[in-house]
Amino acid sequence: MHTGTGKPLLPEPARRAAAWCAVALLVTGVAAVAVWLCIVLRTAVTPLLLALLGTALLGPVHGWLVRRKLSRALAAVLTCVTLVAVVGGAGYIVVKALIDSAEQIVDSVQQSGDWIKQHLGITAADDLGSAAGSLKDLVAKWGAKAASGVLAGLSVLGSLLATSVLSLLLTFFFLKDSDRAAGLAHSIAPGPAGDTLEAIGRRAFGAVEGFMRGTTFIALIDAVCITVGLLILRVPGAVGLGALVFVSAYIPYLGATLSGAVAVLVALADRGLVIALWTLGVILAVQQLEGHILQPMIQSRTVQIHPAMVMLAITAGASVAGILGMLLAVPVTAAAFGVIGELRGRYSAGGGPSAPPEDSPEPSGDSPEPSGDAPEPSADGS
Repeated sequence: MHTGTGKPLLPEPARRAAAWCAVALLVTGVAAVAVWLCIVLRTAVTPLLLALLGTALLGPVHGWLVRRKLSRALAAVLTCVTLVAVVGGAGYIVVKALIDSAEQIVDSVQQSGDWIKQHLGITAADDLGSAAGSLKDLVAKWGAKAASGVLAGLSVLGSLLATSVLSLLLTFFFLKDSDRAAGLAHSIAPGPAGDTLEAIGRRAFGAVEGFMRGTTFIALIDAVCITVGLLILRVPGAVGLGALVFVSAYIPYLGATLSGAVAVLVALADRGLVIALWTLGVILAVQQLEGHILQPMIQSRTVQIHPAMVMLAITAGASVAGILGMLLAVPVTAAAFGVIGELRGRYSAGGGPSAPPEDSPEPSGDSPEPSGDAPEPSADGS
């Protein structure tokens, strides 16, 4: 917009600010529509996201089998069978450990609330005891109503089974056809845009791979170390608490805090204040090992997200999809940061796309080599 003298109505800084505001509103609107579609289509989106996480975790296994001269389909089948065996066995161990020690853990938390109230005079501990009691009553009522709510239970079980089967099938196809991803990107966006789309996809998936593999490895080390420490201190339900640590590790920061607090409360109720302090020391030592050694070594090169951003992502995921949203929030955020980093690297230099990838046949358009290559077909044909 210009004035009658031909000069812009708004100064350059104001026009730039208006342009950035328009871009922010557009991005926010697109993100809101995407979240709304994910909520509406959650029956299909949930298996898709779980399959992508499974593919990111199992990619090295499938690649190892392919390098052993197995066909991609057979390697994908063996990888999925391994996934079912490992997840099924680990799930059985974790669930059994939690079920066997759940009542004991809840009772210990309730007793710790009473101990805090009695020795420290903190009346808010009543809430802790009442919450544990309510949880115990809820578990008892759920068990008593399990027989009468067979249809509802079968419905939930059927939904979980359908989601699991669909996720497994999608994981199989993603592993088998992973070599076609680059061709799909170029078919969707031919030309230089295809290179950009392929690079963005590789960067996003690499971030998810780094998060899944690193988190699984770190969670296993944390769970083993804390379980061994609790067994040495003879804290009841040590195996169940270790399983809780492993599962909660997929919710960064928040999961470790909650599982550690439960372990300390159980030790306080059953073994006293001294053992509770030793338990707290073990948990803090393991978390220091994770924060200063394991995470920098394992995840620093693939996933670099500020803790504040992680907490915001977990909060947003919980508000959108509950526990499942908390589990998926950080991988999705890691993928988004990977996309932003790729775009920033490509467009920051010179205000346009950067040079094509190294394997592109056109590394430098301003060199005299393309003009020398152009006449070769006519020379061959003469």
